[in-house]
Amino acid sequence: MHHIILGSETDFDGWRTTARALVWNDVTPDYVTWTVRDHGPDLSEISTAKAPFEVPEGTFNVPAKFVELAKAVILHRDAERFALLYRLLCRLRRDHDLLEVADDPEVARIHAMAKAVHHEVQRTRTSIRFREIGREHKSHFVAWFEPQHHVVELAAPFFASRYADMPWSILTPDVCAHWDGHAVSITPGISEAEMPAGHRLEEIWQRHYAAIFNPARLAAKKSRNPPEALTIKPTSDSATPPEPAMIRRNADSLSTLREEAADCRACHLYKHATQTVFGQGPQSAQVVLVGEQPGDKEDLAGKPFVGPAGLMLDRALIEAGIDRKKVYVTNAVKHFKFVPRGKIRLHQKPNTPEIKACRQWYERELASIKPDLVVAMGATAAQCVFNKLTPINKNRGHLIDLDEGIKALVTVHPSYLLRLPDEEAKAREYQRFVEDLKIAADLLRKRAQAAA
Repeated sequence: MHHIILGSETDFDGWRTTARALVWNDVTPDYVTWTVRDHGPDLSEISTAKAPFEVPEGTFNVPAKFVELAKAVILHRDAERFALLYRLLCRLRRDHDLLEVADDPEVARIHAMAKAVHHEVQRTRTSIRFREIGREHKSHFVAWFEPQHHVVELAAPFFASRYADMPWSILTPDVCAHWDGHAVSITPGISEAEMPAGHRLEEIWQRHYAAIFNPARLAAKKSRNPPEALTIKPTSDSATPPEPAMIRRNADSLSTLREEAADCRACHLYKHATQTVFGQGPQSAQVVLVGEQPGDKEDLAGKPFVGPAGLMLDRALIEAGIDRKKVYVTNAVKHFKFVPRGKIRLHQKPNTPEIKACRQWYERELASIKPDLVVAMGATAAQCVFNKLTPINKNRGHLIDLDEGIKALVTVHPSYLLRLPDEEAKAREYQRFVEDLKIAADLLRKRAQAAA
């Protein structure tokens, strides 16, 4: 019997190296046990275990799909995952097309495990809420989280990108991830009792989560750390059971996001803007239109696209055959950035740190709505949607795949049409804009026909 002790719960490289050596030496799965350091057999048992074989110089091929699946499955909490993957590896050596057998129990199992891990990464991205500890230059942002699978290291780069300008720590019982503005570091996990105390954001947390609290979630065993945990006891005593429709809306509904965004301080733009201008449209929207930022009229009205660019957009949507009342309209940046010139406020283009600081709201709007299509209008919107600089002319005119089956369409911002001095050029570019929107209308028609 070979007792293999991996370095950690997520030691994919260690598993792969050892598994390859075992396969080369024709060791059957029944003669291998897999454990993790500090979670394995007694020392006396380890001392009598056979030493692993040396890694051979030769190689053997397995489908690239298996490698990708294995990288995800290793992050699952199922204690049998290492053995399951080794069994499949041995079988793949005999049957290279095994992964195509959808009704094979072990193949179906690893697909389900990989899917669960990917869903947990998404849940981690949308569920973590940071709390500020300390003040001013000594402040640090901390979040306590209990992941269902070992996904913290995989999810950490996402938060480093989103919150690049602030030091943060994500504390979990497994491992802790930290960002110092330059690099992500991983340290051992901690217990909930060790969670740092802080009260600067406590009042906001209490008010926000009390407003969306749903007593029905107390019975949900799958969610080990509902964000309402801070307020469950005082609220559940007096809350009345909500209607079923309310239960569906409570979790990250647009009204909840709008209320939370009203207090956004993620960047400095809030200091001079009149208010947060959040997105507007139905929760059931199949199309999300993303612009750059609110203008002067939007800043005063508190609604997106109500100025001249909004009128241009309304006209183009009608010509394309899209009902604006059925789409959700928002901006990459939710506060008006401007330079005062006497009584006039001149629009200023948001920079990359401002776009990144505000991108959390776009992501959460998208997660709440789950649209079929996102239309990025202008370079700032495209940078927000794709999370990188994205040229307009190179990418417009065709659908682009995003995550979760969502499509994206790149076009110009309506304000670009307003700035064109030449009437002939303005008419030509306006027609191109309408043609882009017709691509969106055509997609909606095809989805409607498929659902009929």
